[in-house]
Amino acid sequence: MTIARERCLEADLCIIGGGTGGTAAALAAARAGKTVIMTEETSWIGGQFTSQAVPPDEHPWIESFGSTRSYRQFREQVRAYYRDNFPMQPTSRAQVQLNPGNGTVSRLCHEPRTALAVLHQMLAPYIHSGKIILLTEHILVQAHTAGNQVDHVIVQCLNTKENMKLKARFYLDATECGDLLPAAGIDYVTGAESKAETGEPHAVDGEAIPQDMQGFTYCFAMDYMENESHLIAKPAFYDQWKAYKPSFWPDRLLSFTALKPSTNEPIQYELFPGYGRFSLYQYRQIADQKHFAAGTYKSNITLVNWPQNDYWLGSIIDVSPEEREHHLFMAKQLSFSLLYWLQTEAPRPDGGQGYPGLRLRPDVVGTSDGMAMYPYIRESRRIKAEFTVLEQHVATDLRPEGKAEPFFDSVGIGCYRIDLHPSTMNRPYIDISSLPFEIPLGSLIPSKMDNVLAAAKNIGVTHITNGCYRLHPVEWNIGEAAALCAAYCINKNATPRAVRQDSAQLAAYQQLLVQHGIELHWPTIRPV
Repeated sequence: MTIARERCLEADLCIIGGGTGGTAAALAAARAGKTVIMTEETSWIGGQFTSQAVPPDEHPWIESFGSTRSYRQFREQVRAYYRDNFPMQPTSRAQVQLNPGNGTVSRLCHEPRTALAVLHQMLAPYIHSGKIILLTEHILVQAHTAGNQVDHVIVQCLNTKENMKLKARFYLDATECGDLLPAAGIDYVTGAESKAETGEPHAVDGEAIPQDMQGFTYCFAMDYMENESHLIAKPAFYDQWKAYKPSFWPDRLLSFTALKPSTNEPIQYELFPGYGRFSLYQYRQIADQKHFAAGTYKSNITLVNWPQNDYWLGSIIDVSPEEREHHLFMAKQLSFSLLYWLQTEAPRPDGGQGYPGLRLRPDVVGTSDGMAMYPYIRESRRIKAEFTVLEQHVATDLRPEGKAEPFFDSVGIGCYRIDLHPSTMNRPYIDISSLPFEIPLGSLIPSKMDNVLAAAKNIGVTHITNGCYRLHPVEWNIGEAAALCAAYCINKNATPRAVRQDSAQLAAYQQLLVQHGIELHWPTIRPV
């Protein structure tokens, strides 16, 4: 089909990718009075929250400060969704800071379907009014440029295979892997930079390694029906995964022995709480029966995003389609194998083996096979930006004054440890203390493109600093700031680069961010 015959849609902003950053961007742009087209590869918007099935990783102060106003609205509407729609215990209903799953990873562990419902509620006025056009199950096919601008993009519907032309004033890349960057010829980096390039203490020695990326994970949901059997068929590659022992791992990957991220020393886990060790089941538990009326849930539900199903045998970025599919398949095989091992061979405190009552819950993640719709991607392509955040800007040990680098062009804030999972080059965890940080506008601006902004985990960070800029509230803030920058530039007929370089325009744009409830600076607090 030629471009001339393709259906064409136009808007102020075109957001490629409807994940956490993309959804926040669409909401912010619509609230700022702009029209939006947002595409999403899966059938669920929300990314980490939904299609990747990862409860939010957040900092200790999230209930009081340290996020955007709209992110706080999202969190409160998640709690309201349970209070309004579920038969709850009165004491739980009254909890101001209700944690529906009582998972230990977050103060707000909830089901992916709840996040999806809330995000649709937040976007509903703008979708219904036509200000936001949402194209789920669409992928980017081509990007056409003219000089330092993207002129239009071509997307394809995965169901009909029909192509569509999308044209906008600004384009935001909010895909999970930074897909717009190679399509539009935007300079980017992947993998691990060298110390010689960045000066970061934890960067690699020698040459940069573009394919050295954090592992990704196919998450899945399960519950536990004691005295029942829900044994899955033995996965095709179970024997391979059962025997697999990484060179840097203290035991076989399919075991309850793993590495403690902050020290890379062996640590022993257990499945259920109550036996003196860290409970994997409770870690990302998303539904706790005790909050709800008897019979509402047959069991507590958990999401499995554990050390045992991190996949690091190869990347899915900038490899051939065949290699990408191989790694996606093997990552699913690892997750299925973990479940089968838990059902059949995992050691129990009573001396037995296996928990056959563990039940895969495809309904929780919205798929037929029980795996999340999309793998949890920790590390994307990253733009070569006007400014790149380095380890030296945020790492506690490198900031003797006790504060992260202040950025004159701050567009938001975040906080999380520098947390890198094992990499595709067999490197173990990098997990070090960082200070509450700011998000510089310069990290959202590609060095050679005038109408494109990074709006997810593809900003100007390094392999190292990606470890603290990749979490849910930070990605949300990035998407929101990118959308409001585009809206400001449309109103003022400016470019993001010009806004950053002009103190008066930058101040006006930052004031717009504040008006939309975005915090630009942290109060004085301790590191994490």
